[in-house]
Amino acid sequence: MSDGFDRAPGAGRGRSRGLGRGGGGPEGGSFPNGTGPAERPRHPPQPKAPGVLQPLPLRQPRTAPPPGAQGEVPAGPQRPPGPGALPEPARPPRAPPSSQDQTPQQQNNEAAMAKPQVAVAPVLMSKLSVNAPEFYPSSYSSNYTESYEDGCEDYPTLSEYVQDFLNHLTEQPGCFETEIEQFAETLNGWVTTDDTLQDLVELIYQQATSIPNFSYMGARLCNYLSHHLTINPQSGNFRQLLLQRCRTEYEVKDQAAKGDEATRKRFHAFVLFLGELYLNLEIKGTNGQVTRADILQIGLRELLNALFSKPVDDNLICAVKLLKLTGSVLEDAWKEKGKTDMEEIIQRIENVVLDANCSRDVKQMLLKLVELRSSNWGRVHATSTYREATPENDPNYFMNEPTFYTSDGVPFTAADPDYQEKYQELLEREDFFPDYEENGTDLSGAGDPYLDDIDDEMDPEIEEAYEKFCLESERKRKQ
Repeated sequence: MSDGFDRAPGAGRGRSRGLGRGGGGPEGGSFPNGTGPAERPRHPPQPKAPGVLQPLPLRQPRTAPPPGAQGEVPAGPQRPPGPGALPEPARPPRAPPSSQDQTPQQQNNEAAMAKPQVAVAPVLMSKLSVNAPEFYPSSYSSNYTESYEDGCEDYPTLSEYVQDFLNHLTEQPGCFETEIEQFAETLNGWVTTDDTLQDLVELIYQQATSIPNFSYMGARLCNYLSHHLTINPQSGNFRQLLLQRCRTEYEVKDQAAKGDEATRKRFHAFVLFLGELYLNLEIKGTNGQVTRADILQIGLRELLNALFSKPVDDNLICAVKLLKLTGSVLEDAWKEKGKTDMEEIIQRIENVVLDANCSRDVKQMLLKLVELRSSNWGRVHATSTYREATPENDPNYFMNEPTFYTSDGVPFTAADPDYQEKYQELLEREDFFPDYEENGTDLSGAGDPYLDDIDDEMDPEIEEAYEKFCLESERKRKQ
């Protein structure tokens, strides 16, 4: 271990560059005959003559010399000529020596100093072209884009066009507002018979019940088409055919709620779609008022009874989702008619929690639903309108009022009985300090006659506290 540290500092520097301390001995070149550094004899450091600086080994250039210039001597910093000295004549460039003229020692040194050239990667030619055809992801329907511009000429049947639009709407629901009008206009030119209208209703129903995330968008689509499709055949318009299709599933609700898992899953999708349809489907009356379909309200009540009649976990979860979605609207509608259906539903939920053999998590969901209903479904009703609000009938009347402080630092708001008096005192106090900002920054110039008369004496209580602080500091300093 000590053998590696018995040399002088800096000894052997530059050995890998082919320059030794002796300048050309065998120690300065690469390892001859395969000998390594451990086989090289060590010599004690030679004493340097006083006042004589030993030349440092030359540093290897950072970049390789250009081809054909390996033998040229790089120009170093020129020494300025002394006084009276003649300028040196320009020396012609010296031709590089051939390998035959060099000694073996010089060839070894040159090989050690040569730096390997960095290989330059070949330039790759791009195959991209501005004339390349447009690229569409695999999930993007280019047929629908073309049909939107060309008017369904690329679709042989109505079903393919409608299915493409529904898939496009499922992937990009944000385009509903911008593309629904064009879609309705195209359907008005295509849907001209009872069969095509029936096919349209079936396609939308299947999409809304087979894809869970499309139930809300499907309900909005049904509401729009019920008002903008001009066809009105003898079998019924779009809304009437849609309700007939829903009635087909509604009539088998009891068997579906007690069926196998796959049947119950399809039934739950229908229940949630009917809930979205109840919230979004608008019916215009003879006087122009917009109401909801009462027939759907009755149907949702019976669907809840069917779900609670078979209190398994998935049926109860579907009932919780339906009540979270429509519970507040249903209860308001029942209260307007003087009905107590919501109280009956809540009572039935409490009986299920006590008697049913459902899982603990589902029971917890039912209890949370009862708690949500007790808080008015999470809604907060204002006590009165803004124009009629007064401090007497609205407890939140002064909620957003700012807080002020008296000269003694006591806070007060507009709800304070002495608000007017304290606020007027605050205004008068501000009049005495017109050059002060709210944060206390002094903006007045020097020599203010009013500020010069202010007494700088401390309050007795502050003065006493300051004396105690000084005594305590002195005691701690002496310790």
